[in-house]
Amino acid sequence: MAFDDDYRREVLEPARAAGDQPPEDLRVRYALADGLTGPAVAARVKQVRQCWRRARGQLKYRKLIDRLEAEHRELAPLFTAAERGDLRPLDARLRGGRERGERRRSRARARLTDAAGTLKMVTPAEIEAIARTGGVARAELERLAADDRIEVREPDALPTAAPYPAFRKVQESLDVLGTRHLADFLFGPRLTGPIRLLDGFAAPGGDLRLDADAVAAAGATWARRSRDTSTTHADTVLAALRSGADLPELLRYDVADRLRERLRQRASERALLRYATEDLGVDQGDARRMVFSVVRETGPGGGLAGRLRALLDAGEVFAAAELADASGLPRAAGGAESPEEAVLAAEARHRLDTALRLRETAAAERDPDRAHRLLSDALRLVRDLPGAAAHQRRLPPRPVPAVRADVDGATVRLSWEASPSTAGEVLHQVVRRAGRAPRDVRDGEPLGGPLDERPPVNVPLYYGVVAVRGDAAAAPAVAGPLLVRPDPAEVELLAGDGQVTGRWRCPAEAARVVVVRDGRAVPAGRDGFRERVPNGRTHHYRICAVYLDSAGREVVTDGVRASATPSAPPEPVYELSAETDASDPGLVRVAFGAPGSGTAELVLAEEPPPWPRSALVPLEEVRRETRRLACTPVPGGLAVRPGASGWLLAVTVAEGTAAIGAYHRHVNLPPPRRLVAERRGDHVHVGFDWPPDVTEVELAYRIGAEPRPAAAAGEVVTRAAYDTQGGVRLPVPEDEPVELSVAAAGTVGGSRVTGPPVTAEVAARTVVRYDVLRSGPPWRRTLTVRLTSSRPLRLARLALVLRTGRVMPHRPADGETLGRWEQVPVPGELSLDAPAAAAPYWLRCFADDDAVALSDPPVRRLRVQR
Repeated sequence: MAFDDDYRREVLEPARAAGDQPPEDLRVRYALADGLTGPAVAARVKQVRQCWRRARGQLKYRKLIDRLEAEHRELAPLFTAAERGDLRPLDARLRGGRERGERRRSRARARLTDAAGTLKMVTPAEIEAIARTGGVARAELERLAADDRIEVREPDALPTAAPYPAFRKVQESLDVLGTRHLADFLFGPRLTGPIRLLDGFAAPGGDLRLDADAVAAAGATWARRSRDTSTTHADTVLAALRSGADLPELLRYDVADRLRERLRQRASERALLRYATEDLGVDQGDARRMVFSVVRETGPGGGLAGRLRALLDAGEVFAAAELADASGLPRAAGGAESPEEAVLAAEARHRLDTALRLRETAAAERDPDRAHRLLSDALRLVRDLPGAAAHQRRLPPRPVPAVRADVDGATVRLSWEASPSTAGEVLHQVVRRAGRAPRDVRDGEPLGGPLDERPPVNVPLYYGVVAVRGDAAAAPAVAGPLLVRPDPAEVELLAGDGQVTGRWRCPAEAARVVVVRDGRAVPAGRDGFRERVPNGRTHHYRICAVYLDSAGREVVTDGVRASATPSAPPEPVYELSAETDASDPGLVRVAFGAPGSGTAELVLAEEPPPWPRSALVPLEEVRRETRRLACTPVPGGLAVRPGASGWLLAVTVAEGTAAIGAYHRHVNLPPPRRLVAERRGDHVHVGFDWPPDVTEVELAYRIGAEPRPAAAAGEVVTRAAYDTQGGVRLPVPEDEPVELSVAAAGTVGGSRVTGPPVTAEVAARTVVRYDVLRSGPPWRRTLTVRLTSSRPLRLARLALVLRTGRVMPHRPADGETLGRWEQVPVPGELSLDAPAAAAPYWLRCFADDDAVALSDPPVRRLRVQR
């Protein structure tokens, strides 16, 4: 048994010291050696569990062993995998155990730091509590405290009662005299540094003694002063010092009571320490110890009153009443001037008496809900009332009124009305039992909720819903018997050429499977069937499971219904032709011969089809690799709008099979829209809506009688150039007509292709040149407008405009019209009298004729200087 002794010493004892917390590191918990192997792990785990069973006989290990066994059930899959040779889950858990152990130590260290606070001091009891609840050994926690310079010690025993009965008056006199405490009253200016109160009185210099001589010296000093109110208060203090009370004890109580008063005013540890050292002049070390002791006292006031107040605040009223009785406190307080402990004792006894009456009333109450509420009221008054909580836990709620169970395939769904009881927390637990109804919550297999996903098949089942409150349970509400007889699952029918094949998964408890088609039985096995049937017709099947009841009779389920339409294999489309509709460039007409079997449709592939022609492939594969196109039937084929470039593929579909047919390479180059050509002087501006998904276009044009250039000689315009220039500019003489066409272009398969073009024409404009001449003597000058052109014609309208100033007229409305003529022959001359306007001024002609462009003479001929 050497292994057991070593395991108790190295594992169980440290775990028990850590609050019955099992070690997180599985190497320690199961005493695993380095270099793990599957057989070695299995043997060591078995040996450790045997040690647990032997150690459980000792009461001190029982709680720890129960926790180890409970957690082992969750760890069992790791060891099972290790026994099979797969050590990876165990290695991962071992790494995680070390990390959890580190996190636990970190949390315990943080709690230790919080408990130590500003004073950096904790009590051994606090160390014990943190170690127990934090799952860390006390020795390790003490080592962490030493590392963090936290002192572990018991609080000093400070006096809780005044050694002098009228000390409250003494403190009032000290406050009036402006002294900090009794030592300050005795020594005054001679007290030049911090004083020590614990382990004996001490002051700087070592010549100050807290004894009768010091009291006599202080009394002599005050006797020499003239009598006034201050000497009266000094006499009060001297009376306390001469009363025979222990002077160091009296000084310690004075300082401790002042600290307790600050604590009652919600002062923090840091504020208390600063008050003790700076205001009261206590040595730093003694100040820390005194503040630590005051903070750790049972109550703010300490003593019996403090203990009573702490018990009442914690809700332990029964314990407070017992303490009051054991301390001999009277049963009733004496009035407003009664001691604090007497008032607290009276409060505890009053609350206890009320709670006892409620408990007695609940014991005689027949209604469990009303009794539960009475006990709840009693426990709110006295949390530790003996027997009340146990009695309350034994009060059962009212049972569930009704429960309903419905079979849904291979599952059972439960629904019920909640228990009418409203007192306390009422839970509903579901149990299932085969063969008979459950009698209570433990009589059957518990279920986690209203859905039973794995009920026994072909067995009479009863379901009970039990209302539970505390440790008590009501009588179950029962539904049943139910028989779960599921149909075959995963039913699938496959239609072929003149045959239908069926497949399914038969329940293990079923005796056989029955298949019926159109009212007639079909021979079938346990897992499927196959039969010959006519093509082109839909056949309806019902697949049922057959079970045997308790008497051996066959019971047939409703079954699963499915349909299939067998057909001949699809025939491919062997040849097709495709051409773009001239009136609608986006429409493609595909012509082909109708296949003998199956339905022809068109799909678009981005790449050449990966299947050979006439191949039979699953339809879902074709759908995955291509895009199905919406087609319109037309004579001899289908009309389709591909919308993109690619390969138009004809496939023939029958059921879930597709026959690969011929295909056509389609290039999607839509024509430009809204082509506009405008003449702007010696240029023609061309604009249009750029076709989508096209990067360049080809522009071809013919000027006058010149032959149309070849496509290779056409101008290629990119989208970037078009957007930058705001269109296309063609240099065209004004007296020449121009015809142009624009077509989308691109490169497909290494060759240059263009889409359908759009065309436009711009008519020629005849240039008419004019000149304005002045002639005649100064007193009768005339103006002559001389018109010339390359060919004879007539101007529809001509106007001569005069404008004074330095700015030339740009339209007829910019000046005075000197003359207006219609149907003016060209070439020719027009005469009129010169105007009498003062120079300088401008003379300019304007023509109103769309077929004519009027060309101005040089500017010096239009401007008249004198």
